[in-house]
Amino acid sequence: MIRLVGIDVDGTLVGSSGEVHPSVWQAAERACAAGIHLALCSGRPAFGLALEYARRLDPDGWHIFQNGASVIDLHAGQSRSVTLPPESVQTFIDRARHTGDLLELYSDNAYVSESTSTWAREHAELLGVPFESQAFESLQGPVVRAQWLLGAADADRYAAAPHPGLEVALSSSPLMPDTIFVGITRAGVSKGSAMTAVAAEYGIDPRDVMYVGDAENDLSALRVVGHPVAMANAARSVLDVAEHTVAHVDVGGLAQALERAIASR
Repeated sequence: MIRLVGIDVDGTLVGSSGEVHPSVWQAAERACAAGIHLALCSGRPAFGLALEYARRLDPDGWHIFQNGASVIDLHAGQSRSVTLPPESVQTFIDRARHTGDLLELYSDNAYVSESTSTWAREHAELLGVPFESQAFESLQGPVVRAQWLLGAADADRYAAAPHPGLEVALSSSPLMPDTIFVGITRAGVSKGSAMTAVAAEYGIDPRDVMYVGDAENDLSALRVVGHPVAMANAARSVLDVAEHTVAHVDVGGLAQALERAIASR
């Protein structure tokens, strides 16, 4: 019996149009009515569009943001943030200022970037927040995640380099197809660790959890649940670990996964 479903955003919930297929919201309503918990599990932060999606899925439940660095109970306002080491943050800042690569730093409820590039503006739009270039030092609150926006070749080289004490996860969005998002959290922090924590909060055995995703940053979550599901548009590595594959995001494949969860009841 599936009692909890973890749902990735870009490429799973949200398609290339930037919208959620209507069949997905309908299936989500039926899943909630059947007593299934729905948890957003995104690399996006807990503001803007991601927060709206989480509230629509379950306004009173636990949701995961920042690749697992922020695990938030929307009803009680509890947050389980895991901060990055300050020395790592300073290294990222120094590199960004030297190379000009696009770096974003995130707290639980805000982010900053010094870049004024097209990618920086497009990503603010994707997040659903106004674009504003700000000094890294202006970020309020502890830094829980850093993120580089890079081309594919640069992202692969960066991910292949050693990062002691840190977790590196690559993801993508159909809305920014030429961009790879390289998310960095403290070592041990991932979508997988966060899904395990949310399941524990609900008292649910991980074997009774489904996770639906499409990108490499979903692998850790897919590997800890009993029902790993891949989108048809998923990366090869995701397709390889999934026990089931549903249709493409643009035709509402996530709705098929939710119906599968409902049928398990």
